[in-house]
Amino acid sequence: MGNMSRRFTDLLFRITLFVILTLFSVTTLQAQKWPVYAKHGMVVSTNRIASEVGTEILKRGGNAVDAAVATGFALAVVHPSAGNIGGGGFMVIRLADGTCTTFDYREKAPKAAHEKMYLDENGQLVRNLNHDGYLAVGVPGTVAGFAAALEKYGTMTLAEVLQPAIELAENGFVLSYNLVRDFQYLAPQFADYPGSVKKFSKPDGSFYEMDEIWQQPDLAATLRRIAEKGRDGFYKGKTAEIFETEMKANGGLITRADLAAYQAVERKPVENSYRGYTLYSMAPPSSGGITLSIMLNILEGYNLEKMGHNSADYIHVVTEAMRRAYADRAEHLGDPDFNPDLPLEKLLDKSYAEALRRTISMEKTSVSDPASFDWGEESEETTHFSVVDKDGNAVSNTYTLEYSYGSRIVLNGAGFLLNNEMGDFNPWPGHTDSTGLIGTQPNLVQPDKRMLSSMTPSILAKDGKTIMLIGTPGGRTIINTVLQCILNVVDFDMNIFEAVNAPRFHHQWLPDVTRIEKWGTTNDSVEKLEARGHHIRWRRAQGQAMGIYIDPESNLRTGGCDPRSADGAAVGY
Repeated sequence: MGNMSRRFTDLLFRITLFVILTLFSVTTLQAQKWPVYAKHGMVVSTNRIASEVGTEILKRGGNAVDAAVATGFALAVVHPSAGNIGGGGFMVIRLADGTCTTFDYREKAPKAAHEKMYLDENGQLVRNLNHDGYLAVGVPGTVAGFAAALEKYGTMTLAEVLQPAIELAENGFVLSYNLVRDFQYLAPQFADYPGSVKKFSKPDGSFYEMDEIWQQPDLAATLRRIAEKGRDGFYKGKTAEIFETEMKANGGLITRADLAAYQAVERKPVENSYRGYTLYSMAPPSSGGITLSIMLNILEGYNLEKMGHNSADYIHVVTEAMRRAYADRAEHLGDPDFNPDLPLEKLLDKSYAEALRRTISMEKTSVSDPASFDWGEESEETTHFSVVDKDGNAVSNTYTLEYSYGSRIVLNGAGFLLNNEMGDFNPWPGHTDSTGLIGTQPNLVQPDKRMLSSMTPSILAKDGKTIMLIGTPGGRTIINTVLQCILNVVDFDMNIFEAVNAPRFHHQWLPDVTRIEKWGTTNDSVEKLEARGHHIRWRRAQGQAMGIYIDPESNLRTGGCDPRSADGAAVGY
């Protein structure tokens, strides 16, 4: 009887998924323009199909971890620019009983990697070698991270949460305008890799068109191997053989031994207080939790509400906090397994923030000195999703391939994109200059080392209750976007949609430029900022924040999907 019941439940789930996908063929999706409310559970992600998949898992009785893993695997199918099984990331979990933990599944350098691997015979950096091609690929962590989190804190099997992603890859889904545009725009870069051509164009070489069905049989087969054999279905066996063969044929370094040895790590979260709220975020090798906490600690000494949202005074003090926190990020942070003496306690100390605050003048800017700190490029293409279930368990997850569509290399025969995360290491030992390179020790390439990241999945609690889940893509802008979303809720009493929708700005120590979204402040405020020495530039958009707010009195869930995400959605029940 139990097997019959399960088969019937699975059938209903497949019918529901089919109905969802059918609706996509007749409905034009638009970005969210208001909060979404739900009584029980909610998933907010950058793709409506993935949000629906996660919510269906919640409806079937799965908890937030089950739904998060299902959402993450679905994004690997429907959001290939950043959703992945060939990359890595970070997951923050806060259970209904108040227990909080994190999973670090950041990519690693292969065992054959070394700190001078991107230099030529004259000791000069080879341009883009750390971002392009097979030498840029780190050992993926996503499958290991999802499997580890699910095994310890989930209630469903890996096969159960993978089934929607397998069906999406096998049966296909309706292509949006944004995906079709991506495939066409990146076609010249995909052309160098047979697996990429096979995945992103039709068998006759022509482009897919909007509203056509896109099927990914190689990816479906890879996902089935994971469903059948767990993490070993990815890190060993056929997938690992395909991986090693392609690496060897193209000068890459990753071997089956590298894959088999990869382990996700459960770590303590960064915990910090701000105006009566408790922040839980990622510790190194993510720089997010520490850098975010430094800024919050500095800003706690100001009456931000009185200054006014995005006023000249507000932008000034927040920018000065950003400047100092990002300088500390550049100087101190890296993989803790290779840097046992990271000064984390000092950086989180309120007295340290007080000392930094005393160096801020309201009349003029501080100096960003390129002789001291600077860094290279970190792509803004990442993706975040937030999940809460009916019992109050919560998951905030950010993961990435680095660049949009990662290395642009699809593993031929396995159907998934490879990351180019090795570019997040400091590529030139001892060399720091104003062009955006840094050579400091904590983040140099070493075998088995995890590269520094800006991903900042975060959870905010108050009086023992989870209040807010937040995160975003955006490279080094991630930390500042999360910061401003938190300030919008705590200091300016915005609802979660208003918080993720509000205009944002960014400063990262160097280059010494404050970039503000268009219409993010007034011309009068810009004039006042420039008079204090700020260098202002306008930008089109910053991040795609995905947040959930849980009302402490009613327990009503409110979802905020950033309108900057064209295909995103908050879905609840």
